[in-house]
Amino acid sequence: MKTTDFDYTLPQELIAQTPVEHRDHSRLMVLCRSDGSIQHRRFFELPEYLKAGDVLVFNDTRVIRARLFARRIDSGGEAEILLLQRLKPNIWETLVGSKKKVKAGTRLELDGGVTAEVQELRDGGIRVISFSDESVLPRLGKVPLPPYIHTPLSDPERYQTVFAEKEGSVAAPTAGLHFTPELLDKIKDKGVKCLFVTLHIGLNTFRPIREEDPLEHPIYPEYGVISQEVAREITQARVERRRIICVGTTTVRLLEEAVQADGTVSPFEGWVKLFILPGYQFKVTDAMITNFHLPKSTLLMLVSAFAGKELIGRAYREAIAHQYRFYSFGDAMLIF
Repeated sequence: MKTTDFDYTLPQELIAQTPVEHRDHSRLMVLCRSDGSIQHRRFFELPEYLKAGDVLVFNDTRVIRARLFARRIDSGGEAEILLLQRLKPNIWETLVGSKKKVKAGTRLELDGGVTAEVQELRDGGIRVISFSDESVLPRLGKVPLPPYIHTPLSDPERYQTVFAEKEGSVAAPTAGLHFTPELLDKIKDKGVKCLFVTLHIGLNTFRPIREEDPLEHPIYPEYGVISQEVAREITQARVERRRIICVGTTTVRLLEEAVQADGTVSPFEGWVKLFILPGYQFKVTDAMITNFHLPKSTLLMLVSAFAGKELIGRAYREAIAHQYRFYSFGDAMLIF
C-alpha cells in the first residue's frame, strides 16, 4: 500500500469556496457497500435512509478562534499563528507562518499589547509558544478556514455545526455542517437516537501525507470524550443489533478508539491516536456520513477502509462527473 494509491485529480472549480445557502440542500451521494450501488439525492432526504432504533453519533466540538496575526519584535515583519492545542495556562502548541524562520526565542507582538515567545521547536513544524495573556486570544483571533478556501466567510457560524458546543477544534467536523435543527427534529421523530461525543480536531485533518508509505505518517493526537451515558446507549444499541451511524470521520475514530474487545464502548476521556487504513476491521461503525476528502489524506484512507478502495474510487469519479462540490463546504456521502 502506497500513499499514491489514494491520489486523484480534482478540477479546481469543484473545491467548494462557500457553503450552500441552506445547510441541508447540499447534495448527498448514497453509497451501498453490499451491492455497490450509487444514488444521487439531497441531504434533506437523509431521513429516508434511517429507521427507528438507529443511532446517529455526532461530534459536538466547536471551532475556536485559532488564527492570530502578529508582528515580529526583532524585525517588525508579519507573522501568523495557528493555535493547535493548549498545554497549560498561557502555553500553546502552534504553527507559525513568517517569511523569516521562526526559532526558539523569537518574540511576537499581537494587538492589545499581548506578547508571545517561542519556547520550543517540535517535529512537524510545531512551535510551543507562551503568551503574556491568553484570555484575550478569543477576541483577537479569527476562525481558521482550510488553506484551499480563498473566499472570505461572511458569517463565521457557517463553519460551525448547529450543535457545536465544546470549544477546542481548529477545524470543523464538516460532515455535521449539513444538519439543521429542523432536519434533526425530523430524524428524531422517526425514532432515531441522536447522541453526542467530542473530538477536538487538530493537525491530522489538514496535514498531508508526504511519506510514500502511509504507515510512516505521524499521527497528531486529538483529545476526545465519550460520556458514560453515551457509552451505555451505544453499547445497548449494539447488543440489540441496532445500527450505529457515525456523522464524520472524527466520530468514527473516537468510537473505534473506545470500543473494547467484547464490542462494548467504554466511557472515554483522553488522546485519540488511531490511524485507520485499508485492512482495518471496524468494530462499532455500521454506517457513516462524510464529505469528499482531499487526495492522499488520512480521511480518504479511512473511508476507503470502510467501503473498499475500489468502490470509493468509483464513487469519487462519479462525483466529479456529476459536478459534486468537494471538501469542507462541499457535498456529503452516506455509506452504509
